[in-house]
Amino acid sequence: MTARRVRRGVILAAALGAVVSAQERPDRSKPPALAPAPELRLPPVARRALSNGLRVWVIESHEVPIVQLSLVVRAGGADDPAGQFGAASLTAAMLDEGAGTRSALEIADAMEFLGATLATASSFDASFVRLNVPVGHLNEALPLVADVALRPTFPDKDLERLRQERLTALLQARDDPASIAGMAFPRIVFGAGHRYGTGMAGTEASLKALSAGALRAFHATSYQPANATLLVVGDTTADSVMPRLESAFGSWRPAAPIGRPAAVPAAAQIGQRQVFLVDKPGAAQSQIRIGWVGVPRSTPDYFPLLVLNTALGGSFTSRLNQNLREEHGYAYGAGSAFDMRLSAGPFVAAAGVQTDKTAEAVREFFNELTAIREPLDAGELAKTKNYIALGFPSEFETSTDLARRLEEVVVYGLADDYVERYIGRVMAVTADSVRRAAQQYIQPSRFAVVVVGDRKTIEPGLRALNLGPMRVMTVEEAIGP
Repeated sequence: MTARRVRRGVILAAALGAVVSAQERPDRSKPPALAPAPELRLPPVARRALSNGLRVWVIESHEVPIVQLSLVVRAGGADDPAGQFGAASLTAAMLDEGAGTRSALEIADAMEFLGATLATASSFDASFVRLNVPVGHLNEALPLVADVALRPTFPDKDLERLRQERLTALLQARDDPASIAGMAFPRIVFGAGHRYGTGMAGTEASLKALSAGALRAFHATSYQPANATLLVVGDTTADSVMPRLESAFGSWRPAAPIGRPAAVPAAAQIGQRQVFLVDKPGAAQSQIRIGWVGVPRSTPDYFPLLVLNTALGGSFTSRLNQNLREEHGYAYGAGSAFDMRLSAGPFVAAAGVQTDKTAEAVREFFNELTAIREPLDAGELAKTKNYIALGFPSEFETSTDLARRLEEVVVYGLADDYVERYIGRVMAVTADSVRRAAQQYIQPSRFAVVVVGDRKTIEPGLRALNLGPMRVMTVEEAIGP
């Protein structure tokens, strides 16, 4: 798994790999030498602006005749209006369902004819319109992508189709233990009223209530040039592309006062450990989620936490995966992640394990969560930092990769030299800084333990662990109506 996935908080759904367990680790009194930090020198970013104030960043990359364009709008799920959870996500999904004078099928046909791909997306922190196009067809593609981003029509029939798809997905999720765990854990940790307690797509009630008018209002107040940055990476230059961007996007003007909702408030941290057993009779596996409120992306401990989590559960050779998969065979894969957002997202350790080994698996989770609070030995520290540093340059192999990294810089307001200094900052992480981060951010005695599985089979073993108070919940109690 790449460092990008570790850093963005992707939980390992499939196997991770093999570091020997604490009991079987070889002698590391002579740690391997640190690998030379690979130099990463990106082309300079040309920063410009259109006549309407829209910021434009251009990076030249002439190896392949392709241009990647990303419009980054600093409004996402965290900006959903009260009672309208899912508005940002559904707005982004509707952008290419009809725009300007074209229907969804006409937009798709036009992009296919140009050999281009168009995608829209939304996260808790931002929304995106992304275009990948042969440079020879950039002129024809720009008006299309401008229509999608600036002039969506939100057709009622397409909105109803997407609404029903999402409602069906929520209904199906109630039959899937992994999906139940994925929804129950943030709801338990953050609370039902906190924005991070509900997924990006919203709830059944909020989805049913969202109208085309509500999506138009969200678009009008959030999709504005003052709230956006246009990234262009590929076989072009700033001087040649700026007139074309001005023609496509220069007429963009605010349609309403810009929406500036308050930042997502920090959630109250969990005070003591508690077990939440969500009964799913007949479940073939038990889904385990353990953790609490983590940290925001702005944390000064980002790099120590990156190294810490890579060793704990964020790489193929992580401790958690080695223990639960390789040593004990309880799970196909196990991992952990800090999901860092503009406000503090969750820290979670996770796995799907065989039902009859649920209690044993939970015990091993806590063995590793406790052990990681001790200093990493020199060998494991060197190996982990090398893994991150040596893998980082591979994340810039394509124009799309580079654009995604620039999106991160824009959304989180990272320093101009963030990418160039990344490897150096990883290699500068010390065992003491990792230990300090672990002591502060990994506190097993305060974690929420969410287990979704067959109660009659797994409850006795879980109670015997004596982890703390246990609450048995139905699926509806755990994830809401």
